[in-house]
Amino acid sequence: MTSFDVHVFGIRTYAGKIRTTHTVRWQVSGRQLQRTFDTRKLADSFRSTLLAATNSGQPFDEGSGLPVTHARGQSGPGWLAHAAEFVDTKWPRASARHRRGIAEGLTTATCGLLPPRMQTQPVRQALRDWAFNTAARSSTALALEDLPEWAQILSTINRLLPTIDQLAQPVRLNQMVDAVSKNLDGGFASPSTTARKRSALYGALTYAVEMGHLTANPMDRLSSPRSRQLEVIDRRVVVNPDQARQLLAAVAEIYPALEAFFGCMYYAALRPAEVRHLTIDDLLLPADPTMWGTLLLSGSTQTGGRAWTDGGVRDEDRALKHRARRATRRVPAPPELVQLLHRHVQLFPPGVGGRLFVNRVGRAGIPVAAPYASAQSMGIVYRVWDRARSQVFNEIQYASVLAKRPYDLRHAAVSLWLNAGVPATQVAEWAGHSVNVLLRVYASCVVGQDEAARQRVDAALRESTTLGHNPQISPLFPQ
Repeated sequence: MTSFDVHVFGIRTYAGKIRTTHTVRWQVSGRQLQRTFDTRKLADSFRSTLLAATNSGQPFDEGSGLPVTHARGQSGPGWLAHAAEFVDTKWPRASARHRRGIAEGLTTATCGLLPPRMQTQPVRQALRDWAFNTAARSSTALALEDLPEWAQILSTINRLLPTIDQLAQPVRLNQMVDAVSKNLDGGFASPSTTARKRSALYGALTYAVEMGHLTANPMDRLSSPRSRQLEVIDRRVVVNPDQARQLLAAVAEIYPALEAFFGCMYYAALRPAEVRHLTIDDLLLPADPTMWGTLLLSGSTQTGGRAWTDGGVRDEDRALKHRARRATRRVPAPPELVQLLHRHVQLFPPGVGGRLFVNRVGRAGIPVAAPYASAQSMGIVYRVWDRARSQVFNEIQYASVLAKRPYDLRHAAVSLWLNAGVPATQVAEWAGHSVNVLLRVYASCVVGQDEAARQRVDAALRESTTLGHNPQISPLFPQ
């Protein structure tokens, strides 16, 4: 629909601390619109275009708020086509889990632009598994024509979705931002989920700026606050050494092949993906089980799903987190872990490629045939861990957050190292963190420092008294 009810206002200049922006405001059929530019010259040029259109009697498109000739020729691509192109540019360099995260974020944001009746599971599946999945669209074995339901859905929503220019309008953009901050039931999503999905949306709009469809990322102008992620580890999830040993003993009874798996997480603070990547060649273990050994980490094995990997496989080998592709990390193995690994290698011979932890055939993880399949399934890991907690903990402890996830064993290990007095720089190197992240994340897990600090203050006060100073007389208020 078009309208001749147009009013163009002056340019509003805002001098911020970082940069100065210039905003052109105009009104179409009573609807306020605006566009912000980084320079006064660009703002003047755009305002002149609007004024020229009104002076020549051109109608304005009520959807985009632009003159009809301008809207038809310069409105840019539709959101769906642009978002799919953005996914294609990110796909080659992203991991399987990152690809899936981008697709889920763009799917949620796109559904926020649709009417509630169309925010259904089939629509979400068509967007995530086809429109925002480069591997699916590039497959030679399957075409969209072979999926008539998805083809109909994508054709319908493509007509309903706005163009890139229209997304610069705060009303539409806020619909997308609000959508990525909520779950399907309408409740607020966790801060980490919101941040991940919001990052995908921000990246797509930044790509629009790179391609010349937008002059600036419109999300930078939003006043809605970002949700802050909880970066500090809750000390309630940390088990003590006795509890950790009891949990490992329970795992040994339930599924013997995973005892050393959890042992690597507790005694060496390995991430689950790093444990799954371990091979026999990564173990530098002494023959004497009472001595310390070393684990040489060279990568991680992540489960991204067959739809998101390049070869259509379930697992994907990646570099160590925040490290170069061929970087390695040495982690000490205490005698208890050395004994666990020696026993594991004897009972469960390595699989293909020397992998220590692989899917095994037989009850309780006892192998009856070799070679074995891919890396150990995380579904088995979670189920075994839950059973171990139910056996070791009482009802209150089991219902609490104490060691709720296998990953909490890594938190317990790092906390143990810090409380034992190991320098933060050394702990950061072993755990694969930066010192800054280490101290920020594990600040609440370092215990016993308060009492030591009080003793130092008390000693300083006693020393001041022995030097002849009268603590009852303040130098600021002499008697």
